[in-house]
Amino acid sequence: MPNHHAIRLLEAASQLILGKERELRLAVACLVARGHLLIEDVPGVGKTTLAHTLARLTGLQFQRIQFTSDLLPADIVGVSVFDRETSAFRFHPGPVFSQLILADEINRATPKTQSALLEAMEERQVTADGRTFPLHDPFFVIATQNPANQIGTFPLPESQLDRFLLRIRLGYPDALAERALLMGADRRELLEARPPVITPADLLDMQRTAQRLHVADPLIDYVQALLSATRHHPEIETGLSPRAGLGLLSAARAWALIDGRDHVIPEDVQTLFPHVAAHRLHLAGDGRPVPAATLASLMQSVPVR
Repeated sequence: MPNHHAIRLLEAASQLILGKERELRLAVACLVARGHLLIEDVPGVGKTTLAHTLARLTGLQFQRIQFTSDLLPADIVGVSVFDRETSAFRFHPGPVFSQLILADEINRATPKTQSALLEAMEERQVTADGRTFPLHDPFFVIATQNPANQIGTFPLPESQLDRFLLRIRLGYPDALAERALLMGADRRELLEARPPVITPADLLDMQRTAQRLHVADPLIDYVQALLSATRHHPEIETGLSPRAGLGLLSAARAWALIDGRDHVIPEDVQTLFPHVAAHRLHLAGDGRPVPAATLASLMQSVPVR
């Protein structure tokens, strides 16, 4: 039986983000898997609205950080300010101290500023002035980026890309969904009128449950074979890391949970693999992203064990 928290969230979100049921499910799976989501697409297709929708419907504390070329790391993490009353420095937390962070147009900031999110995304803590500050739980980063060929963008380094569990593209809506958007109420007004459909505690419960889902040994073998295939593919520069394999299993568990199963099946892995792998793999020689057709061919070459 499908997980009722996930279904309530997906049903409510699909009323606000029209015609993107699969992309919404991928985003929710990423959230349940305790990952971070990268959305790459042209402006105006609903990337920011998706982030607002997930925050609103889950009741998570939300902060949007607009990345620009002059944004500094301290603008994200926070800064220590001298307090004259106590004659000591006091740390003022930055916007990263929230539960759902929208890093909007992340590739418009310099690599130094992009890297300010690295520790937060991986360790769920930040270090400032020699002190470590834990972040909230749940903690979820949705980053949007414009296509790399647009003016004023800085490509995300591989270490940053590896922190994102999934990458999705929303794309243009189909004709019926687009017509409904054009004729309907403003999405922001609809969103402001929507109460949360689950609580942060519900989300934590889903995350804990997903982590306990069973993965059989033959399926572990299958994931290992997929990882190995990327490492020995003649067109791929550097294959997937063990971190990517762990992420693939986490995402597959979340996908199974949404379906209401207590175990992962090969179809879960096959569904999530392109979204886990695409932003981590590059073609040998020119460094371009690996095409979807190459990933599909790679999966077909690896038998299910």
